[in-house]
Amino acid sequence: MSEQLSPSRPSQGRILVVDDELSIRKPIRIALLQAGYEVVEATDGQEAIDALGDGDNPLLVDAILCDIRMPRINGIDAIQFFRSHYPSIPVIVLTGYPDCDLAVTLMKMGVRDYLVKPVAKQDLLRVLKGAVDTHTLFKDQFVA
Repeated sequence: MSEQLSPSRPSQGRILVVDDELSIRKPIRIALLQAGYEVVEATDGQEAIDALGDGDNPLLVDAILCDIRMPRINGIDAIQFFRSHYPSIPVIVLTGYPDCDLAVTLMKMGVRDYLVKPVAKQDLLRVLKGAVDTHTLFKDQFVA
């Protein structure tokens, strides 16, 4: 599900939110929309992979916010897919199960940040803004 902004307000970027809990996705979606982002939601890793696509017409996103513990394809497997197929898109983990060893492993895999639920709205927006800004700079280098 993708939510669009009104034409009078430019988008700050498009975020893919991957979490199996509606009670987590809904407030994140609201916060991101209020901050000017477009939001695409997925309930698990498989849905996120399907939403992005892997063909000639992939969904373009500026950052991925991904939970770890989810049904079907979990966050770790989804992140491995994102890193191998979309290495320039920043991935931020948002999990309810803090684990230092897992955080280190994920950072070595290329995860930009590791956040623990519940996360303060301003912290989430700050991290996502940094990720989107970095992705935009990266894209600008390769667009001529």
